[in-house]
Amino acid sequence: MSQRHSVRDRRRAQEFDAFVAGAAARLLHVATLLTAEPPTANPLAQRLLTTALARTYADWDRLRGEDPYDRTRQELAARFARGAWRHHRGPGGGVLERLTPQERLVLVLLVYDGVAEEQAAAFLGIPAERVRAICTRAVSAMRHGPATPPGRRPGSRLEAAP
Repeated sequence: MSQRHSVRDRRRAQEFDAFVAGAAARLLHVATLLTAEPPTANPLAQRLLTTALARTYADWDRLRGEDPYDRTRQELAARFARGAWRHHRGPGGGVLERLTPQERLVLVLLVYDGVAEEQAAAFLGIPAERVRAICTRAVSAMRHGPATPPGRRPGSRLEAAP
């Protein structure tokens, strides 16, 4: 019986290694975009990806035809969302650093990874219209810089006149 388990375990490890070899670079890029770290110095993204891959490996036998990339991306996004307060502002240098964690997550899912709005909405537990609004706001922020807070015009003062 132990020989049968060792053959199955080796096959499982080989399948997972092949998956990681093909998908790790793209998944690391997704994690790096989420954490808003620069691509050359991304320890948070690497840690996020490692934990997501560990979960995928633990569930490998239960995937049964499910795309391991989708499963890993979902785990990556879920782990990021649960710990997003730690990633509100990255260490600087990341292309998406000016966005909020929610905006980064939605933008990466929809624009970079091509997830449908409805699928992202179901995953995030919010209406598709909200996903669309967050994506629009994020794209606008990337095009034009951070939005001006409501009630303020660029160059206006916060203090009330005496």
